[in-house]
Amino acid sequence: MLKTVLARLEDMKAEDSVVIDLTGKSSIGDYMVVTSGRSQRHVSAVADNLVRDIEESGGPRVRVEGMRQGDWVLIDAGDVIVHVFRPEIRAFYNLEKMWAAASRDARRPG
Repeated sequence: MLKTVLARLEDMKAEDSVVIDLTGKSSIGDYMVVTSGRSQRHVSAVADNLVRDIEESGGPRVRVEGMRQGDWVLIDAGDVIVHVFRPEIRAFYNLEKMWAAASRDARRPG
């Protein structure tokens, strides 16, 4: 699932993607991906395409929050949790710093 997510984010030109390994550290999933879109429209488009690809690939039923606003979209795909932010919102919440401190395994894909 993580490979599907990362490939779609790259295809959609999502920016500054970070993968945080949560394996054995949290029950919410195995990986958290934090990424950015350039605008509300881009955030929504990235999230919408990602959800569609996950569902079409036979992945789990996806739960989504924040699609309408387009500032921060949370996509829960079971083992992979994806946060798609506008850059200003991402900087404000700084999730990767909080989770990376807990996991010490944050990395840029590639």
